[in-house]
Amino acid sequence: MRPVLADIFAAAQVIAGVADRTPLVPSPYMSGVVGADFLLKLENMQPIGAFKLRGALNAVAGAQDAAGVTCCSTGNHGRGVAYAARARGLRAVICMSELVPQAKVDGIRALGAEVRIVGRSQDAAQAEAARLVAEDGLTEISPFDDALVIAGQGTIGLEIMAARPDLETLLIPLSGGGLAAGVALAAKTIKPDLRVIGISMDRGAAMYESLRAGHPVEVEEVPSLADSLGGGIGMENRLSFAMCRDLLDDVILVTEEEIYTAMQVLYYEDRIVAEGACVVGIAAVLSGKVVPKGPTATIITGRNLDMAMFTRVITGQDVVLGDKVIQGKTYGT
Repeated sequence: MRPVLADIFAAAQVIAGVADRTPLVPSPYMSGVVGADFLLKLENMQPIGAFKLRGALNAVAGAQDAAGVTCCSTGNHGRGVAYAARARGLRAVICMSELVPQAKVDGIRALGAEVRIVGRSQDAAQAEAARLVAEDGLTEISPFDDALVIAGQGTIGLEIMAARPDLETLLIPLSGGGLAAGVALAAKTIKPDLRVIGISMDRGAAMYESLRAGHPVEVEEVPSLADSLGGGIGMENRLSFAMCRDLLDDVILVTEEEIYTAMQVLYYEDRIVAEGACVVGIAAVLSGKVVPKGPTATIITGRNLDMAMFTRVITGQDVVLGDKVIQGKTYGT
């Protein structure tokens, strides 16, 4: 069933003391750009380095009697499920595509989970997770299309609105829609006139294309600096598509070059190491694609990135993403 605000408050009780109350801090540089407070919700400070722990803790708690759990993941959800399953003594099998950075694969294995690398798309990884459910009796935990996961992610919205009830604009990195659906549900139920915008990269943005089409569609997955935003939304999507359609005021796409610049800004101006997926909200503002009015917040979703790639970005080197080359640019020049 589609979650409601009460489910998010219930999730807050489940995750209390483990994955709650991350800092909400101002960015002086971005506040200057916007002309009003620009706030960063630091989910990169979670124990696993990403917001996905919230939804995973809530969902794994609901699967305590299962033979084990499985999921397909671009990295951070798998890490969250692995962490939550280990805490409860459950078997965890994480299914991933070949496009997932090795650093994220290694991080999941370090938490004691099994990792299955299958194909070059999340659809292939999803098929393996479905097989594990059918043949091994594992319980699948969707990275986004699960009521408990959505409710868990929605606790971020509760915390943001409790800290800043005067917020006018909320920019949410958008992939499969679990984060956007949960946070938008919490925030807009509390403040209906809040402007909530989903932001994604302009290559392989499955939710954006699905919303345009009016139904879930498949997209080609390609390498991106915002790799955490890759993957489809599931052709049988039950929850996150409809919630994003109903709750988001707009969806904006940013280029790889704009993500590159925003990663540099977050590092040099705010001294924060974060994934490319985290900075899409910053990129949308810096590019002029979003013009906030009044206090604005975005979510710094995670820090589980390829440090070699990150080093190339912050030192102004060229970055190769499949058949695309991003020309290097030294920050401040």
